[in-house]
Amino acid sequence: MPAKKYRVFLNGKKRSNLNRLVRAGTHKARAITRARILILSDESPQGISRGMGKTDKEIMGVLGVSGGTVASTRQKYVEEGIEGALDEKPRPGRPPKLTGRDEAKLAVIACSEPPEGRARWSVRLLTDKLIELGIVDSISREAVRQYIKKGM
Repeated sequence: MPAKKYRVFLNGKKRSNLNRLVRAGTHKARAITRARILILSDESPQGISRGMGKTDKEIMGVLGVSGGTVASTRQKYVEEGIEGALDEKPRPGRPPKLTGRDEAKLAVIACSEPPEGRARWSVRLLTDKLIELGIVDSISREAVRQYIKKGM
């Protein structure tokens, strides 16, 4: 088995802070799990004497997390410290289909007279109109429904 590239050594203060975070239970579940990973990964003499310094497989079994989570938590601890290992960076996600200006156009369309033969605008009709006017190349009906729900 290859040697661990990123090894965790906790001093007494860091270990007690992580234990306090785990016991308090007031942080996000992911931060608590990451704190447990660091505690179980501790290879310092004090950690080893307390039964820590476990292998990745042992940690995966105890905490029910993937090997990638264990490895990335150790890596972040070594490179960025405890805060970097525990805190989540914002996830970018997919950019919105409609800009604020496009949302305003959708609102104008939805508030206008419906097409001939219709009593009101449906989500399907609004979706088709957005594509027909060239506001978007494609958009799902669900996305249009969510924009309407959010803005009106």
